Amino acid sequence: MADIRFFTGGGDLLAHTSALRSVYADAFCAPPWYEDEEKAAEFAARLPVNVRRPGFTAALAFAGREVVGFGTAWTTLIPFPTDRCYPQAAAALGPERTAKWLCHAREIDELAVRCDVRGTGLAAELLQAVIEDAPEGRSWLLTSVRSPSAMAFHRRQGWAQATHPSPGGKGIAVFLGPNHPARSLTALPL
Repeated sequence: MADIRFFTGGGDLLAHTSALRSVYADAFCAPPWYEDEEKAAEFAARLPVNVRRPGFTAALAFAGREVVGFGTAWTTLIPFPTDRCYPQAAAALGPERTAKWLCHAREIDELAVRCDVRGTGLAAELLQAVIEDAPEGRSWLLTSVRSPSAMAFHRRQGWAQATHPSPGGKGIAVFLGPNHPARSLTALPL
């Protein structure tokens, strides 16, 4: 069983940057993600900025002294971001729902576990850990529709899919957390 430790702010978490980069690379190098060492390096380079975001929180899972998984999250602010995959999320939800459902909510940025601990429930523990104190239960995340296993995982954890790409669609899906007040307003897939 892994020991889960919480981090807010940056100092202590940044001491684990190399371990987090290693877990990230292990978790996302295989299909359907196909992320390489360059992407892992980009993730590590973003950490010093991310830990300064309002509401930043992280949960790290340790097996002994080794980090075997982590989750990071923060509060999404207004105006809604326009970098990375945010424009796809905003386009799918529209401006009103984006502002009401996602802004000022706990945004899950990354959730990663080493391949050798998959299927142990660790990812679910980490996800729950970073949303436990989400403001008014409001949490959200986005994931790639290229990963049916990630989509199914979030559904099993009680997350509601808020955006639905067209059949055979590409891109991302937005999920609202199990206690998000707008989860009952999400449209069911066609």
